[in-house]
Amino acid sequence: MKLTMGEKIRILLKRKNVTIIELSKRLKTTNQNMANKFKRDNFSVNELEAIAKALDCEFEGFFVDKDGERI
Repeated sequence: MKLTMGEKIRILLKRKNVTIIELSKRLKTTNQNMANKFKRDNFSVNELEAIAKALDCEFEGFFVDKDGERI
């Protein structure tokens, strides 16, 4: 089963012991805005990179070709 990006972020939040409210504060956005992003599972690459930085980790977004090459 493939996880949505929101589910992946929730797993990371739990591992880092950070609430969505705390994440919102770290990203200088409202709780409502963050809740909407999770509800729609609508995150831009820039937002994912900011979330990773706020959670002291890295986001690696890439395509993987059939031969295994990461693009």
